[in-house]
Amino acid sequence: MTESFTAAQGSDAAQVTSGGGRAGELATALSALIERIDAACAAAGREPGSVRLLPVTKFFPASDIEILYNLGRREFGESREQEAAGKVAQLGHLSRIRWEFIGRLQRNKAKSVARWADTVYSVDSDRLASALDAGAEAALGDGFRTTPLRVLLQVSLDADPARGGARDAALHALADQVAASRSLQLAGLMAIPPLDVEPDAAFEQLARIHAALTAVHPEAKELSAGMSGDLESAIAHGSTCVRVGTALMGARPITSA
Repeated sequence: MTESFTAAQGSDAAQVTSGGGRAGELATALSALIERIDAACAAAGREPGSVRLLPVTKFFPASDIEILYNLGRREFGESREQEAAGKVAQLGHLSRIRWEFIGRLQRNKAKSVARWADTVYSVDSDRLASALDAGAEAALGDGFRTTPLRVLLQVSLDADPARGGARDAALHALADQVAASRSLQLAGLMAIPPLDVEPDAAFEQLARIHAALTAVHPEAKELSAGMSGDLESAIAHGSTCVRVGTALMGARPITSA
């Protein structure tokens, strides 16, 4: 699923930039962001295009997503079920778009999200995994989806239950549960570094946890870590997907309330 910023897309971005307005802003920010990611890959001795960019578009209008789609992006991260469902309906004409639910998900929303999401992040409990399994199974049966729902387990890097995430034996048990499901696909891990921990130390810890998991579940290849302020560190420690909002989209147009 990794997509690099091709020369053709770069040409498209240049053309959009020359048009000004919001389209120009996003094209300029996208070009700069891809340069950052490519530079981080080079510094880490990794191949260009080996790190996937997931634009985080929560709080931004569907029109922004359509601009980015026309600039070659196909995957978008949302974290509020009601807002995301509205955008899914509004942008149904974009046939190749893929939606990733990146926020903490309530179990009563699992059935709805399983109908339209390609991937769900932040799965950290057996109860949520079971709810997603049931939702994905129903969506497959009803024709809302044709493939299993990809799942990224959330790793706790500080053992703080308020921040979510699983660790150690609980993480491995959860991975076994998801891997055994017919309606879910164990895609990998994700994490958010604690605010009081240096990103390098947090991402190094995450890389060790990921290596231990893939020794048992080699299919869990994705490691989603790194955002606007720390993506270079995350890439240096093996992240395969960075989730970027502010550096691409700019300041949020509305509050999170």
